[in-house]
Amino acid sequence: MSKPKNFEEAKSFKGPLYYSYKVFQYVFLIFLVCLSLFPFVVMIINATRSTHDIEAHAVSLIPGSNLAYNFKVFAGKSFKPATGFINSAIVSTGATILTVYFSTMTAFAIVAYDWKFKKAFFTFIMCVLMIPAQVTSIGMYQFMYSVGLTNKLIALIIPAVAAPSTVFFMRQYMYSSLPMEILQSARIDGAGEFRIFNQIALPMMKPAMATQAIFAFVSKWNELFLPMILITDKEKYTMPVMVAQLNGDIYRTEHGAIYLGLTLTVLPLFIVYFLLSKYIIAGVALGGVKE
Repeated sequence: MSKPKNFEEAKSFKGPLYYSYKVFQYVFLIFLVCLSLFPFVVMIINATRSTHDIEAHAVSLIPGSNLAYNFKVFAGKSFKPATGFINSAIVSTGATILTVYFSTMTAFAIVAYDWKFKKAFFTFIMCVLMIPAQVTSIGMYQFMYSVGLTNKLIALIIPAVAAPSTVFFMRQYMYSSLPMEILQSARIDGAGEFRIFNQIALPMMKPAMATQAIFAFVSKWNELFLPMILITDKEKYTMPVMVAQLNGDIYRTEHGAIYLGLTLTVLPLFIVYFLLSKYIIAGVALGGVKE
């Protein structure tokens, strides 16, 4: 069979089997997108429905007319979205800054310097990654209580300094994207190590840092376990803790209000993701580069 000479011939050259396969690919991908978005659509719609309607039909694609009542339920359960948003924003922003900066600094120390126990240190960091947070929760609470940091938002921010997964990601990125020659040139010119890190290394790490900042922010915003054991003051509750409190009525559970609280909690994450999704895709691709 001769090769096609133009675009029309190329289309017929590929044959119907090729286009059937392409159609199947698109249909399958559209199905996956709908499957991924379906829980969020149900959550948003249920936020406008009454508890009776949700208990009768948990899944519905028709919005209800109970949105105003669900907002009124918040007042009776001491649910304060503004307070929760502020507390979550403070914790998530502070934790994200600490996570990204100090994890990048740790990765820089592993990549840019040769020292005796470097591999053992990195192995230890990876071992810490294997330990669930629940295992260390008792020790964490006792430590925070002994230093007087319970019921303070800073107790939720400081632990973010230790982020093994971020250290691993930044290390992999630096091995492929941080030229050692530039660092050596800066040292020859008399630049100090902190200046090299802050003014040379950090600007080169911006794509990876942006990606990890998104992941760290989302993870900290959704965190429930640590705030539940360290914070008992209602004025210091984050959004996930406030939503969890909505489900604590033993007489009647207002499912519509719970869905509304979940929607308000997730809404900022949607905005952050849609604004910065290109950094996530680029950063994941860069982090997959092998040494």
